[in-house]
Amino acid sequence: MSAAARNSANKTPFLRTSNVLWDEIDLSSVDEMSIPEHELPAKLLRYGDLLVCEGGEIGRAAIWGGEVETMSFQNHVHRLRPIDEEVDPRFYVYFLQSAFTQLGIFEGAGNKTTIPNLSRSRVAGLDVPQPPLSEQQAISGALSRVREASRVQDQLVANTQELKHAAMQKLFTRGLRDETQKETKIGPVPESWDVVPLGTLGRIGNGSTPRKATSEYWTGGTYPWLTSAKVYDRNIVGAERFVTEFALAECHLPRIKPGAVLIAITGQGKTLGHCAVLGIEATINQHLAYVEVDSTIAHPSFVRGYLETQYDFFRQVGAGGGSTKGALTCAFLRSFPIPLPSVIDEQQEIIATLDAIDRKIDLHRGKRAVLDDLFRALLHKLMTGEIRVGELSLAGQKER
Repeated sequence: MSAAARNSANKTPFLRTSNVLWDEIDLSSVDEMSIPEHELPAKLLRYGDLLVCEGGEIGRAAIWGGEVETMSFQNHVHRLRPIDEEVDPRFYVYFLQSAFTQLGIFEGAGNKTTIPNLSRSRVAGLDVPQPPLSEQQAISGALSRVREASRVQDQLVANTQELKHAAMQKLFTRGLRDETQKETKIGPVPESWDVVPLGTLGRIGNGSTPRKATSEYWTGGTYPWLTSAKVYDRNIVGAERFVTEFALAECHLPRIKPGAVLIAITGQGKTLGHCAVLGIEATINQHLAYVEVDSTIAHPSFVRGYLETQYDFFRQVGAGGGSTKGALTCAFLRSFPIPLPSVIDEQQEIIATLDAIDRKIDLHRGKRAVLDDLFRALLHKLMTGEIRVGELSLAGQKER
């Protein structure tokens, strides 16, 4: 580009393939680029433009809804504009999704390079159906309604998670008895509460991974062996891997009783800092620590609840450990301060409040999962003609 061209270029926001999801535009991270003034009109998006991704998950498509007044797009995003009035662009978003992800209609449509890509000429050469406009609109309307219902559930999950966060902050600093607060090393807590080291609630330790090459450790194993991925369950009631009694003895694996709190102590993703209550007898790998909570002093779910409020702090501690692989240590956990109501009943009441919120979160996640299954089934059946849109009662119903 010449100096004159650079001087006449405008900084314009533009979409990358990473911003184009299936039937959705993600504007959370949009860059800007310099576009010469004489090229700008051809690079700007209009409401209703169909965008198709060249790379990544090739064929991924969405409609530009005009969320930002001025928006352009990178070369790896193809823009399609209807030249026929009998076209509903959103119908083709759903057709492409079905064709690329379910039906394999365009298998091999991408260029044969190291990184698969869908060139402009190949997009133009794709054979697509063209039902009557009224049927296109009815199909896209039915599918859009299901997608919108899914987004509503996502928002309800997010809102309820915010409610839980606010409730946790209040419950662990003010309690439920409307007591006067006292100042402690972890901040204000109710007057009757104590602040104690986590290690005073029970034994703390971690596990290990028996050698995978030693078949005697794994073959025929019946004793649950857990990895850090299980902490996402929050209440662990099952296992995917099992070790033998020989492994337990030889590798000095701890036998952890139900009621222990497990904490992910390593990981550079999101796992470190998550915790769960163990509902079965099990052992663990080296990426988990356990706290065998004395139930006469503290309720395991109360301990887990407070530790959940410390997730960001645990991440900071792990990142500051001077290791290329962030980690918490058992020594750190033993001395970690935790607020503790002296009355178990108050702990249980706090747990009941948080459990009620968790049930609401699980309810909305469950609804989202059902809607996802419905969408996939409808997408397949409508695009293959297995069912016609006129047979769907939801296609003629008003949104509620």
